[in-house]
Amino acid sequence: MTRVKTFEIVAQDAGAVRLAAQLGAARVELCQALALGGLTPSLGLIEAAVEAAAATDTTTEVHVLVRPRSGGFVYSADEQLAMERDVRAAVRAGSHGVVVGSQLASGELDLDAVARLRDAAEGRQVSLHRVIDVTPDPVESLEQLIPLGIARVLTSGGAAKAIDGAATLREMVRVAAGRIEVMAGSGVNAASVAQLWATGVDAVHFSAKRDVVERPIVSMGSSDADGVGGFEVTSAEIAREIIAALQAA
Repeated sequence: MTRVKTFEIVAQDAGAVRLAAQLGAARVELCQALALGGLTPSLGLIEAAVEAAAATDTTTEVHVLVRPRSGGFVYSADEQLAMERDVRAAVRAGSHGVVVGSQLASGELDLDAVARLRDAAEGRQVSLHRVIDVTPDPVESLEQLIPLGIARVLTSGGAAKAIDGAATLREMVRVAAGRIEVMAGSGVNAASVAQLWATGVDAVHFSAKRDVVERPIVSMGSSDADGVGGFEVTSAEIAREIIAALQAA
């Protein structure tokens, strides 16, 4: 049976949501501060993204990343509570799903915390983010996750870039056996996407980002030696190159 070439695009604004829908993305992962690995987007951004998706003649869904800060995934009780509230807020704002994760000090997945976040999602789809890649054994962690009813896991196979974790991705697909979706992400580009798809993953995830550098600005606490501001946007050109390579795979 031919597998459907499914992909998810990272979005940091409503324009990226519209682009993803135009390109045929199944989902966007909505976040802000992608340069920090992605953080929980504001309520206003979630509402704008949901409206942008609804205005398109597509089925592209908005899935909200819930991550309260940069750094590791061992969270305090206060941070856990904030994440549960953020999940509920994202659901109230109309998101189709959320992307979450939490880890114990031992390095294992915090399954109890993930279950609470799942419950807070009130039946919306829940994906686990790349916290799985920093657990002692991503394959074993996947097996532990399956009974929770999580829809999918975003993973690089435990490597810095997904292409370097291809062998582990293949094993994760085998272990998942259709019980949970395995989505490859991290460093996915036009040169690697075909090889990643060949591992048997259910979807690929990419940002297709490019940097926008602004004029020099007066420093506002930044340590940027050049005093140059900038930000990242989704590149239609890069996204199309990746999608073309995926479709040709």
